[in-house]
Amino acid sequence: MQRFLAGALAHARLAIGALALVFAVAVATPSLAQQQAPQTPRELNPTASSVKEEQLLQQMRIIDGRVTIPDRQSRNLEQPGRDWREFHQKTLPWIAAIAILGVLIALVVFYLVRGMVRIEAGRSGRVVVRFNAFERFVHWMTATCFIILALSGLNITFGKSLLAPVIGLDAFAAWSQWAKYAHNYLSFPFTLGVVLILLTWIGGNIPNSTDVEWLKRGGGIVGNDHPPARRFNAGQKLIYWVVVLGGLASAVTGYLLMFPFYATDVAGMQTAQSIHAITGALFIAIMLGHIYIGTIGMEGAFEAMGEGTVDENWARQHHSLWLEEERRRGAPVGVTPRGAPAE
Repeated sequence: MQRFLAGALAHARLAIGALALVFAVAVATPSLAQQQAPQTPRELNPTASSVKEEQLLQQMRIIDGRVTIPDRQSRNLEQPGRDWREFHQKTLPWIAAIAILGVLIALVVFYLVRGMVRIEAGRSGRVVVRFNAFERFVHWMTATCFIILALSGLNITFGKSLLAPVIGLDAFAAWSQWAKYAHNYLSFPFTLGVVLILLTWIGGNIPNSTDVEWLKRGGGIVGNDHPPARRFNAGQKLIYWVVVLGGLASAVTGYLLMFPFYATDVAGMQTAQSIHAITGALFIAIMLGHIYIGTIGMEGAFEAMGEGTVDENWARQHHSLWLEEERRRGAPVGVTPRGAPAE
């Protein structure tokens, strides 16, 4: 009996010791944690180790989510576009305004100083064929499409700020919708016209030494000198290449925008839109000079594309080498219906 009591007492002492050890550890742990924790709430920074949005954009060009619909582009949560938006909303309008208004102002000043370039010998009453019916058709088809494309394109950049306050938001919305349709569908005949212009007139628009001399002498626009030129002078060749290269650049970038994601991603489309817009603005500015020369800037010039013929004295003054070639090959010379006396 005494042996049993002694064993039980030993086990009891062991159990009491274990409980005392557990209690001591439980009391010491909160005290140690309190010593290692920040002393004040002001030292807490829950976002200290978080990843900033800008860091994500630098590491990943596109931040994607998860979608179950077929359109995989809809999963893009965020992607770089701030630079493009800044260009589209602020830089582009300034580029277009400076280019277009700058050329308009220069043309007005030039006309006031120089006036219309007259046919110095007067009209002869005889005309020579300058452009045939097919050439005039290609020119006017392309020119008509270009004017509508230019107006509808400028509407995207300036319409909301300039046109909407004048005609109202409802009318502006309707106009913009029809302008979009016209811009998209007329791009196809415009592109066809550019290709036909390239193929029809490329033979006469290769630069040569005559063009250098023509430029040195001011081309008959600056001063009263009229240097010899073949069918197309250096200025007309410049317009030709602007139309061909600018038209093709506008067409390619425009179709990338019209059919998105078939050939490029969003970043590529932003680049295409920037090129399309800048090319369009410069294209319009240069064509204003072409329209000026072909209408009020030079007497008899509009008749070349309007009627297909030019006065013989006009041809001698501005394209003497071409007139000589036409005479050598026996090109017919007609009488103008204006009734001017032949000289």
